[in-house]
Amino acid sequence: MQPIYDTNAPKKPTNLSVNSDLLQKSRALKINLSATLEEALQEKLAAAEVDKWQRENQNAIQTHNDFVEEHGCFSDDFREF
Repeated sequence: MQPIYDTNAPKKPTNLSVNSDLLQKSRALKINLSATLEEALQEKLAAAEVDKWQRENQNAIQTHNDFVEEHGCFSDDFREF
């Protein structure tokens, strides 16, 4: 699968505002904030890409589903289970 962003792009310092208690507890557990943020952003980006693809292909998906509902799946005659 092709990455949804350039994983080799250089890191860039960024200022963020974070709930102070959340930050304190995360640091106490030695959670890597940068890595955690990158993972969360990657998940959000992937979910957004899926949503975009589904919206863009909604008509084709519905047409296919309608066809299968009316005519069945092409392999229905060959299945033995």
